[in-house]
Amino acid sequence: MRMRLLDAVDEDRRDVEGLLTALQQAVAEVHGLGGMVHLPGGGMSGILYLVADSGLPESMTRPWLIIPARGTAPPSRAARNDTITWQPDLAPPDPVPGRDPAALWPSRLPAGIGHLAIPIPGGGRRRGALSVLFAPGAEPGAAERTFLNEVAAWMSGRLKSSGILNPSPTLLHALENGPEPREAAPLWDVEGMPSITYTWDLRTGELTSDRPVEQVLTGIDPEVMSGGIEAWAALIHPDDLPGAVAGFDTGIQLRGGFQNEYRIRRQDGTYLWIEARARTITDEEGTSVKVIGTLRDSSETHAAAESVGRALRHMSDGFVSLDTDWRIGFLNQAAERLFGAAGDVAGALLWDIPAVGAVPGLEQRCRATAAEGQPAGFDVPGPDGTSWYHLRLVPVPEGLTLYITDTTERHLREAERAAAERAAAERAALVQRITRELAEAVTAQDVMAAVADGVMTPVGATGLIMLGVVGDRLTVVGSRGYSERFTRLLDGQWTVRDTTSPVGDALRTRTPLCISSPEEFLKRYPGTETLIREGGKQAWAFLPLAVSGRGIGAAVIGFGRPRVLDDDERTLLTALSGLIAQALERAGLYDEATTRARTLQRSLLPQALPKLPEVTAAARYQSAKQGADVGGDWYDVIPLSSARVALVIGDVMGHGMAEAATMGRLRTAVRTLSELELPPDEILGHLNDIVGELGTDAFVTCLYGIYDPVTRRLSYASAGHPPPAVTHPDGTVTFLSMTPDPPLGVAAPPFETLETLLPADSLLALYSDGLVESKDRDITTGMRRLAELLFQSVNAMPTSPADSSDLDALCATLTSALLPAHGALIDDAALLLARTHPLDAENVAEWPLPEDPVAAGQARELVRAQLTDWDLADEDLTMTTELLVSELVGNVIRHACGPIRLRMLRSRALICEVSDASLTTPHIRHTSATDEGGRGLQLISALCQRWGTRHTRTGKSIWTEQPLPTASV
Repeated sequence: MRMRLLDAVDEDRRDVEGLLTALQQAVAEVHGLGGMVHLPGGGMSGILYLVADSGLPESMTRPWLIIPARGTAPPSRAARNDTITWQPDLAPPDPVPGRDPAALWPSRLPAGIGHLAIPIPGGGRRRGALSVLFAPGAEPGAAERTFLNEVAAWMSGRLKSSGILNPSPTLLHALENGPEPREAAPLWDVEGMPSITYTWDLRTGELTSDRPVEQVLTGIDPEVMSGGIEAWAALIHPDDLPGAVAGFDTGIQLRGGFQNEYRIRRQDGTYLWIEARARTITDEEGTSVKVIGTLRDSSETHAAAESVGRALRHMSDGFVSLDTDWRIGFLNQAAERLFGAAGDVAGALLWDIPAVGAVPGLEQRCRATAAEGQPAGFDVPGPDGTSWYHLRLVPVPEGLTLYITDTTERHLREAERAAAERAAAERAALVQRITRELAEAVTAQDVMAAVADGVMTPVGATGLIMLGVVGDRLTVVGSRGYSERFTRLLDGQWTVRDTTSPVGDALRTRTPLCISSPEEFLKRYPGTETLIREGGKQAWAFLPLAVSGRGIGAAVIGFGRPRVLDDDERTLLTALSGLIAQALERAGLYDEATTRARTLQRSLLPQALPKLPEVTAAARYQSAKQGADVGGDWYDVIPLSSARVALVIGDVMGHGMAEAATMGRLRTAVRTLSELELPPDEILGHLNDIVGELGTDAFVTCLYGIYDPVTRRLSYASAGHPPPAVTHPDGTVTFLSMTPDPPLGVAAPPFETLETLLPADSLLALYSDGLVESKDRDITTGMRRLAELLFQSVNAMPTSPADSSDLDALCATLTSALLPAHGALIDDAALLLARTHPLDAENVAEWPLPEDPVAAGQARELVRAQLTDWDLADEDLTMTTELLVSELVGNVIRHACGPIRLRMLRSRALICEVSDASLTTPHIRHTSATDEGGRGLQLISALCQRWGTRHTRTGKSIWTEQPLPTASV
């Protein structure tokens, strides 16, 4: 539906306006918070410009005005890589020269706002990107992405013929070839420390190395290698020599690799720690013959180890060393503050320490960790009940080491963060819920109700007023929690550019304005005592409602007590103002379109039904209450010749402007065809051709009837329409028998014309299916209910409803009983009531005439005598009527064949008819000055009010109508 709306956008609208319309539809369809459109500029390569935005405050769009095409923001990546880009947490775009978006970024935004960017294609190049922001946790699915892709394609097609904002060649090259490759990082030595590779010949004791020993082991005698293994062993510290020799012996005997660490003496007498790694080489018989290894200076490592003890003693975290029996061997100062002085607790069981025993389940967790042999950590409450500690247990060969970290502040921060996250989640859920409800809102009152129901309770408000811009004034759209007296007082009081009102200031700055108390209100806006008193509120939040920089109204939230809104609440209101503005704009467009559609439909229906002596009629029409689309129900009452009256009702299936236009065309066609005096079946046949030529899948039901007051007969034909109800003078109600012909557009003529005799003053009820059928009631039940209501209503009347005012009241009774008082109608409903009145025999005169020229004279004598009987012997009327009848009879004698009959009717006019057996229709000729004949019909046309020809079963009738003298009417 929305894509069809976009296809209907006028081609002559400026490109940016078209983009804005598409953007608004896209944001509404996917329930987004707002949206943007970026396009590349022609004068500066590598730049994307913001050309349209919807639903976002200025504070959020300002950082996005100019962004780099090679940036990492979703619009840049989507345009450059031609791919949909999703960012789960909104972040500022990359800077451009002279502009840092991070510095313009709003100080507080809800966490987790999603950012989806769709590339806008453009004939082999990337024109830009369509972006939509989503509420936290509302990642768009495949359907939403597909729809946004369609909108982006529509935007591309809209821009294809325009040259605005084309990317430069430099930018095109960058978009097509991607970013330049980065220089590879250098590789580094994994060990990062120098070493010596040495060889020890076990048979000779000779030592050799790959480099001078003093280059790595600073201060060592450079000649030590030439002295062999004995010279090297002489440099080993006496305390380390036994262990070094044992390590070498073990490695040689096992014929494998080994590692050792010991001290050797420098030339100055000091000692140097070294790390020796080696492996044994054997001969073919498996005898160890060589040792090959490396030597490395490890003095720094040992120095660090010596400082560990001092660090453990004074580090901020607690450290406890436990033996295999869970007895305390060492604890530092931080642990002493929890366990007690080292002298008091050294050697004690860990479980005997009061601070440990106060933590439930700690012993079980410690023993389970030791049994698993793997490090483990967990949080435990402190003995005072307010602090928290993290315990990390690390098994070691000698027992267990316990690290204790005070995490009280972290727990407090986590609690605060959890509370903030809960609040943010609640705000996000609120925004998401209101977004959904506003997306479903149709009218301005729907928007008002959605905001009032969704916002007032969560923010603790007691009042809400929605204002809309009409001209230069702010008028009340709706209110909740305020008196009618106050809304009348506020309606139209403020203007958009008013600098002395809070609404004017909010609209000018495009940011919410919060006032915490009546005192602050009076201080900022003197002279507003009456407003404050009549409104009865103690704090206010004025939300500007703007769309694409254009102010369209304001929402005023009132609180029952003084209140200062925090930053989170202000951020929430800022987000809501954009959503409300977008919904209110859509509602305004909908209301405007609905008004235009209803006005068009009403103009296509009869403005007033004719007042006829043969039929008294009244009608009601009720349009469906869903959507801006209008229906195609119609009705009409058409005066025909010889005092006959045509009654018609129809229903174009479906809703929309096309259906309303079809209804107008068919109603006009019915009136035109009725002028041709065609029978009902032929009328429907011509209408069926018209519907078939529309080239659409339209289906139309229609009922067309002709009432003849002389014979009291109703001839009628139906194309799929419900049968009329007839209320007889005794109050009984029946439905006319019908032939089940299909609707117009699918029917195959001919249709069947039926006839029925109507008693005098019968009441006909013609209706569309929307009157009797609903989602809760089938058409049969509805027709039965209509019959019951007609019976009750007609029998309750003291007299027959002979005038239109009585029938209007009966229409109102029937529609109010059959249609729901509240809720939406699913279909239009039309009702036409017609009270039939026969033409009394005293007002009808009829004679046969001979097929002889003397018939004209006889006709004149009969007319003169009848007019005298009817007290219409006016000299002018008599002379004119004689002349008309004489010409009509003379024409029949000359151009037609008998039998010939003359009939006169006294009704709303004086009607004269001459009938014959010929089917030839007379036509007025344009005669010349020398023609001897051919002027009869011209004379008839000049003397009567109107005239015509009607074909009958036996031939034709030529009729004339003359106005009656005023005294006879």
